[in-house]
Amino acid sequence: MTQTLLSAQNITRRFGGLTAIDNVSLELKRGAVHAVIGTNGAGKSTLVSVLSGELPPNEGTIFMNQENITAWPQPRRARAGMGRSYQRTTIFPSLTVHENCRLTAQANHQHFWSWLPSSRCKQSNEAADRALELAGLTQFSNQVAGLLSHGGKRQLEIAMSLSTHPAVLLLDEPLAGMGSEETDRMLNLLDSLKAQHAILLVEHDMDAVFRISDEITVMVNGAVIAHGDPASIKADPLVQTAYLGDDE
Repeated sequence: MTQTLLSAQNITRRFGGLTAIDNVSLELKRGAVHAVIGTNGAGKSTLVSVLSGELPPNEGTIFMNQENITAWPQPRRARAGMGRSYQRTTIFPSLTVHENCRLTAQANHQHFWSWLPSSRCKQSNEAADRALELAGLTQFSNQVAGLLSHGGKRQLEIAMSLSTHPAVLLLDEPLAGMGSEETDRMLNLLDSLKAQHAILLVEHDMDAVFRISDEITVMVNGAVIAHGDPASIKADPLVQTAYLGDDE
């Protein structure tokens, strides 16, 4: 039986008189990529921010591993097994690829009063090595992160999340700005990760979404208008009209 790792029930988020998320529910399951699609302003990134703890919901409940985490701040969710990437690259460009991952691992599992320099933290270095291997970046370990290609930087962001040993990955437009070769590498990475993770993917590249996703939720003006497998979403007349276009 597929395990649900994160669930959101009836989430609403308002900014003054604007309802950015309107009564949204979804489940993220281990072994599945769950894509959230919609036009600009549909509420996708706001949803990710609420799920990650960056923004509190006005209404609704969020569960992780069946525990109510609605009031948990972002760092506590991260320590409990939630990783997140952002629309804009958030690496440390002057540090090496390995140092980026090691620092993320250390930040998530801090140890105080140690006489050892942080660079010699065995636990953090091992977590970084593992994350880089999973992300396919081991060969770039000692390279300055700012010299990576755009796709490599996006892979590094995921590796930084993986260094915290997350069970849930919230990925906000990880394919933005990528060419076809970089997109293929990223989709292969996500496919390799999903067996051990629940993955939420916010993405505008529809070819990639239908290629990698197991479930798709479609949002318009903050509300869900459709949810299902890729085939049912493609065939849904509401989705065709509101998002994919009548000729789909």
